Order: sequence, then C-alpha cells, then structure tokens
Amino acid sequence: GVGSNTIWGKMSPRNLLATTISDELRLSNNFQSKVIGISLKDRGAILPAGHSANAAYWYDDEAGKWITSTYYIKELPQWVKAVNSKNYPASIAGKPWETMLPIEKYVLSDADNNKYENSFIAGTLPIFPHTISSNSSTIFQEFKFTPFANTYIFDMASAAITNEDLGGREVTDLLAVSISATDYIGHSFGPNSIEIEDTYLRLDKDLEKFLITLDQKFGRNNYIVFLTADHGVAHVPAFLQEHHIPSGVYNEFGLADDINRAAETALGIKNVIKAVENNQVYLNMDSVNFKAKSLNDIQTFVINYLKTKDYIANVYKLDEIETTTLPALIKNRIINGYNARRCGDIGYITKPAYFGGGGTGTTHGSWNSYDAHIPLIWFGWNIKPGKTNDEVYMTDIAPTLAALLNIQAPNGTVGKVITAITH
Repeated sequence: GVGSNTIWGKMSPRNLLATTISDELRLSNNFQSKVIGISLKDRGAILPAGHSANAAYWYDDEAGKWITSTYYIKELPQWVKAVNSKNYPASIAGKPWETMLPIEKYVLSDADNNKYENSFIAGTLPIFPHTISSNSSTIFQEFKFTPFANTYIFDMASAAITNEDLGGREVTDLLAVSISATDYIGHSFGPNSIEIEDTYLRLDKDLEKFLITLDQKFGRNNYIVFLTADHGVAHVPAFLQEHHIPSGVYNEFGLADDINRAAETALGIKNVIKAVENNQVYLNMDSVNFKAKSLNDIQTFVINYLKTKDYIANVYKLDEIETTTLPALIKNRIINGYNARRCGDIGYITKPAYFGGGGTGTTHGSWNSYDAHIPLIWFGWNIKPGKTNDEVYMTDIAPTLAALLNIQAPNGTVGKVITAITH
C-alpha cells in the first residue's frame, strides 16, 4: 500500500482479464494519455482505470485517507498528500447530517423511522439527524455512509484534474470517478428511505458543481461525460410485504450449512459445500473426490434439495446452462456472467423480490428489472441531443466511447456502439 500501512493498500487490477477503454486509449497513442481512477472503493477506482492507468486512488476507511498501491506509484503525489492533510472525514465528526430540505418535502420516501432500515452508527436509531461519532475506531467507516463522502470524491476528482493537468495537452485523458456513498447508504436504508432521497438531492448538487468546473476549465463542448450505475436495487422485502407484494429473505450463508447437513445424512459425505454466494453453490471437490462418490449424484442431490426451498424458482448446473430450459433473457444473462474458472457448480434463481439477507436494508445481484435497469446519460463533445427507449446495456459504453474517440474497443468487448448518440 501507498499512503497507509493497512491491508487495504494491497490492491491491483491483477484479476482483471481484459483491457478497458482506458487501456485502449493509452495504447492508441503510445501511452501519452493520462488515466486516473477515483472512488471510495478500491474496485471502483481500479477496474475502470484498467491495467495501464497512471494511478488509481481509493479511500482507506481505517486511516481516513486516499491511498493507492505500489502497482501504480511508489509515493503519493504532493497534491494527494495535501488533500489528505485537510482530514475532511474527521472534520465531519460531531456534525449532523440533516435533510437538505424540510423533511416534510420528502414525499417520495417512507417514514423516517421504520423497521426496514439499518443505522450505520451503533446505538442510534435510523432517523435524522445522523451524527457521526467522535470514536476514532469508527469515524472513518461511518463517514462512508453519509452523502458528504460523495462530495469528498468530487473534491478529489477536481484536485486530480488541476494537479495532473488532465485535458491540458494535445491528447485525450480519462478520469474515472465512481460514486460509492449511494451504495453504502442504499444498502443500509433502502430505496424508499428519506436518507437515500436526500443523498440523491445532494449528489445532484455535487454533479452540478463538478460540471460547472469542467465547463469553466475546458468549455462545455470539449469533454465527454457518461453517467451510469453498476446495478439497481431491490425494495426492502419487509416494505413490500407491508404493501401486500410477494417478497422475502433467506439466510444465504446458512444455506451452505443446511445442504452440508442434509448431504451428510443422505450420502454420508461431510462438507460437500464449500460456499454459497451470488446465487451459486460451490462444491467442495476435495470432499467429493475423497469419498469417490459420483459427482453427478452429488449434484443431483444438491439440486433436488434446493428445489424444496420455497423461495427458489429454478436450479441448474452452471456448466450445462446452454442446454438448460430457462427463459431466453435469463439464460443469456447467466451465460454472459459465466466463467468456468471462477463461477460455482450449481446456480439457482430466486423468486422476484427474494434475496439472501436480513430483515433490514437491501441488496442487488439478480436478473430482475429492479437490479438490471440502470440509467445511462451522455453529455458533451459530439453527443447528439435526444432520448431513446431502446434497450441498451452497460457493455455498450466502451465500444461507444471507442467509436467517438476513433480507437480500438477493449479486447473483451461484447457490446455494440449506441448509434443514437453518435450519428
């Protein structure tokens, strides 16, 4: 790590298999372009910036600072040290997060205090005002769950533009900014909370300030911005149930223990399951091979066991997904996400609005519209004004940027150019 001594600096893009649009930009001009990634999350900074980035900076929630790793550089630049020296996260301690508008104006949200929400501050109710404690052991973690963390990201992005002279030379540069506090807040409070509504009102102000900065520095038609998301979000099941909409939660981590107990009783094998994660079951091949049982018999047992769960709609072998009877839309999305070296052995599909978790907060990760429907907004240089209701995908962003910049698309591209904005 560079910038702190915690484990959170031990990060790099080594697990990323393909090039990114930022890699292709750098390749197109013999690495003259500058590429920088910024996010609270390491993955949010590292993956969009790609393999060849000049730098990626993320937030260390133990140290309360922007950090990077020796994959990129050996020492933080002076301008990053200067941002860190202001100690903005600590300055928020003891100051309340109150609603930007009078609380009665938040008509798209549920009541402020309800049973669906988590409080990110121990020992407090999930209601306004939220005041970060002065406890040095938790202050930097709690900071991530406030909209002020988004402001911090944009301040860092503006500092990068100025100090790295991004956009100031004859080549195109790329700044990848991933907004993370919306995710932390959304998971804790859910999409129907006043907290998330206030967060987006404040994010709108942050975006306004940032775009004005870009206009003033480069001119409105001299940069491209695209704004999107990595996923949507599910309503909190308890909220849906109160409104008579089918939904529920299950214990994803406990499911592995349940299968193991059932398999030991029925097959005499211990620890058949290594893990259950992301709607996938990972078999413990060491246990399976040790007992010399038929892999097919074990898979059939697990599949039949999962089919007994009321919240599961379908179960399948992941390596046989091509021949599995599933709706084409769902099957295609599973295939697109399948990697034989990284995925599990058995997959399952839950009923809509069912997911692994608890009674408060929410999550994401399914094929359903609430998780898969995200915004995609383009603005700036050579962007044709308009709107389309045609279905496009996040995988279309990279080839569209490549077309606009007249460079090669990333080497793992599966998307297509969105011609509605380029013609």
